[in-house]
Amino acid sequence: MEERHKRILQRNRVNLVRDLNPSDMYHGLLSKGIFTQDMIDEIKSSGIRQDQARQLVRDLETRGSLAFPALIECLHETGQHSLAELLLDGEPQNQPLPQPVHVRPVVMPLPVSPERAFGKPRATGRVRRDSIQSYKMDANPCGHCLIINNGDFEPKSELSKRTGSNIDCEKLERRFKSLNFVVLVKRNLKQKQIKQELSALSKKDHSQFDCCVVIMLSHGTEVCNNRFPGAVHGVDGPNVPVQHITNYLNGQNCLSLQGKPKIFFIQACGGGERDTGFEVSPDEARPCVGGTGDQTDAMPMSSSSDSLSTQSDEPDAKATLPTPSDILVSYSTFPGYVSWRDTQAGSWYVETLDNILEENAATDDLVTMLMMVSHEVSENSANGLYKQMPGSFNFLRKLLYFQALPCQRPILS
Repeated sequence: MEERHKRILQRNRVNLVRDLNPSDMYHGLLSKGIFTQDMIDEIKSSGIRQDQARQLVRDLETRGSLAFPALIECLHETGQHSLAELLLDGEPQNQPLPQPVHVRPVVMPLPVSPERAFGKPRATGRVRRDSIQSYKMDANPCGHCLIINNGDFEPKSELSKRTGSNIDCEKLERRFKSLNFVVLVKRNLKQKQIKQELSALSKKDHSQFDCCVVIMLSHGTEVCNNRFPGAVHGVDGPNVPVQHITNYLNGQNCLSLQGKPKIFFIQACGGGERDTGFEVSPDEARPCVGGTGDQTDAMPMSSSSDSLSTQSDEPDAKATLPTPSDILVSYSTFPGYVSWRDTQAGSWYVETLDNILEENAATDDLVTMLMMVSHEVSENSANGLYKQMPGSFNFLRKLLYFQALPCQRPILS
């Protein structure tokens, strides 16, 4: 939103909070592509009418140059003419408002380099710039990293304490700081608070950064979804589907992350099944790692549906990308199965991920390193019997190389 329009809203905030009827505005702001359905749901859950009006005005300021004229149009459409006239009193008389438009993207082909077009061999070696080979990852800092660590659950949730989760959190906080991310850790969040933190992250200006990372450490469950399976629990019990977690940052809901990699690490059970594996030849077998102190992060299966709208508020014709592009979700376990956590050393998945990043981030891309993680974790055994298999849903378009800075480990006395 233009600064002059922000100032008009700020000057009239008291009147808007007092007189605006937000429930009449939701359909219009949604149909004009200003708000997503998930944003509207959050505004509705913010409290009474005045609270909803206050949140609606705040959110409008983050929604681009068409938000103000769309607001004026919706006020007239819903009969709130006095508020529209109040806001227009702050507009210069000789400067017409831009008109809200419905976006119809123009599909344009991605550029093809001469080398690829004529079959010349590609240059070898690691490419740091934003190219067809790898994502640009040289911003300083590289981006935001949000870690949500749920370890202490409320009694009504009937979920056990996740002993060892703080160890995972400390490792990953230290690791991603060493990879030049701005790390924010939030602990023991309820379902609504998880959504609020993700929404706040999506509303940040990421234009100066190259990447965004979200790490979820919690109990998990299996859910039926058509894209990303699984869900993580708030400490109060209700869950947030992984599908919804990724939606906050996709190309339609976080414009400043369009075309940039969004990475999600999910340390939680994908269901309640315990995998006993299958027999292999002696050459394939290796000594078992893991012991009797291992716990799971499992909960029963539930169902869910998508909640975020698929509309954009940018009017410019441009080359388009699929909505889930540039997203990678790394799961600690295969959908439907439990994920094991050592009460003393932390989870198998996080411990292995941390070690792999330390040893290989300077030379290998993320997908290669996640394959290493899967290989190492698959060779562990809980109680000498149960197995675990991490995996990922990869919608990245290029290779991703982290900025590998020296990691400062704590000094043990």
